Amino acid sequence: MIIDKHIARQAAKVLLQINAIKLNPKEPFTWASGWKSPIYCDNRIILSFPTIRNYVREEMAKFIEQHYGKPDAIAGVATGAIGIGMLVAEYLGLPFIYVRPEAKGHGRQNQIEGFIESGQNVVVVEDLISTGKSSLNAVKALKAANINVKGMVAIFTYGFKIADTNFKTEDIALHTLSNYENLLAEASQSKYIAEDQLKTLSTWNSNPQEWNVS
Repeated sequence: MIIDKHIARQAAKVLLQINAIKLNPKEPFTWASGWKSPIYCDNRIILSFPTIRNYVREEMAKFIEQHYGKPDAIAGVATGAIGIGMLVAEYLGLPFIYVRPEAKGHGRQNQIEGFIESGQNVVVVEDLISTGKSSLNAVKALKAANINVKGMVAIFTYGFKIADTNFKTEDIALHTLSNYENLLAEASQSKYIAEDQLKTLSTWNSNPQEWNVS
């Protein structure tokens, strides 16, 4: 669920402006999974643009405070959300931790990095939601450590149905600054894409495994 329609369009606009999100239906990108995709998203680019990173951290932080109050800490999902998660935590004056995909194989063998106590409340910050699998893996690690996950806030979601199902199954509320639907609306209005490309792009996220440009 987007946190606000106006914010969703504005966030889509700035992500397109700095090429954090690229749309190219004529020459699709190939993901690591092998899927062909007309969109590529790398929200880590946001960190290189001070004005935009401040906009993102403030909108995320304001929503967290309004919706959840102040949790005991902010948890970022490694590695993509470490930077923006730290910025959100700093804005709110809260401790920050981050969660690795799996426990380290050496040293203290931590999966959760940073100081957090059993029973404390966190809101998880993520940069991008695709299927939700890696994001929810972090949630499961936090819950296993007896940490109460209030919800998750992410910058952008592709809007896959499987992600909706996965979050519902784990009973985790997800809110995002923007999503694929608002991205296409902004891209069309700003003439980033041509009208004849809009239909092609609109069909992608309903069945990304079998999508093609024909």
